[in-house]
Amino acid sequence: MSSDRQSDVVIVGAGIVGLCAGLLLQRAGRSVTIADPLPPGTATSYGNAGLLSAGTNMPAALPGIWRNVPKWLLDRQGPLAVRYSYLPKAAPWLAKWILASGTSTVHAASDALRALHKDTMDAYREVLGPEPFADLIRTEGSLNVFYNDAPGRNELFIRHLIARHGIAIDELDHADLKEMMPEIGPIAQRGLFFPHNGWTVNPSRLAATVARLFTEAGGRMVSQKVLSVRPMEGGIELFGNLGDWRADTVILAAGAWTGRLLHPLGVKLPMETERGYHLMLEDANISPRLPLLLRDGGLAITPMEEGLRLAGTVEIAGLDAPPDEKRARQLLDRARQVFPTLRSASYRKWLGFRPSLPDSVAAIGPVPGMRGLFVAAGHGHTGIVGASTTARLVRDLVTGAAPVIDPAPYSLTRFNRGGR
Repeated sequence: MSSDRQSDVVIVGAGIVGLCAGLLLQRAGRSVTIADPLPPGTATSYGNAGLLSAGTNMPAALPGIWRNVPKWLLDRQGPLAVRYSYLPKAAPWLAKWILASGTSTVHAASDALRALHKDTMDAYREVLGPEPFADLIRTEGSLNVFYNDAPGRNELFIRHLIARHGIAIDELDHADLKEMMPEIGPIAQRGLFFPHNGWTVNPSRLAATVARLFTEAGGRMVSQKVLSVRPMEGGIELFGNLGDWRADTVILAAGAWTGRLLHPLGVKLPMETERGYHLMLEDANISPRLPLLLRDGGLAITPMEEGLRLAGTVEIAGLDAPPDEKRARQLLDRARQVFPTLRSASYRKWLGFRPSLPDSVAAIGPVPGMRGLFVAAGHGHTGIVGASTTARLVRDLVTGAAPVIDPAPYSLTRFNRGGR
């Protein structure tokens, strides 16, 4: 591409957020190009847990989270670990993360997450259409599982947030869990059933389907790595590995790499990479009929068409450190705590990079002072949940339509106000 070429809308990033936004903008009459050096949905969107949790309204930093920091720093293989070599670079973000655990900030973040997630199913029906939706998405609910016989401090606050938004749940004891899943072990003492949650049977195929619908609608995919963006008179200049070109509107949906594109512009986006691992058990002898989120084990267990996916843990080590394969392999040990008879002779390991902001709320909207430049990134653990409504909001903000939800909680201006 050359500098004399002017595009209408360019989306940087072909993950699930960029793909959904591109499709809805293309359908709204804009001419959209999505640029990414990788095929659609083959980075972080490929290996997530697949949970479409409309009831997810809990930020990662809850009140009292600071008490766990010493333990996390000492346990390299714990549910959340920080590599010592990366700690000096991560420290400012970790400090912001702890500050975001104040009750008022958590309430504001929870309200924003609820607004973004509650209509995820309807929004995916709009994105996909009825037949692909029925093929790719299940709506039978999901389970949160707890190991203790009575709620602890964190669970009590989680329940407070659930009640705050009137989210439907059913209480389950061990006997209920055993009836639903006979293979479940005694460590799973209690559960919460979320009837309005669901999951995708294949996150990779979900992204590929949205990409297909995008190109069928007239959108254009470009295999190019965007190295920089620069506002200038008449639009935004993009510089990539194949040259430079301009666009009237640019949306940065590059996940964990978004901060690197904004930093040279002097834009504050306190983004850190939460590295997550998965194991895909290809021949597991157990397949629960619903996905489980193990609240005390830092693990999601999701039945998918390619096998049983074990996904979870958080590692703070940046984008460039090599993988710690022990963190992937230990997921099977954690799953066996809940399903003691679980066996699998064949599995695949994976590492992905969650783009996380201190308050767990994505940055969605225009970049202040830079006409035509937008951001849709920072969804952390809930990118696949929030992508469909994020796409609706991006479409409305770019086209000037009435926003489907209040955009204020996701504005980048919040990072200049302190606190969050």
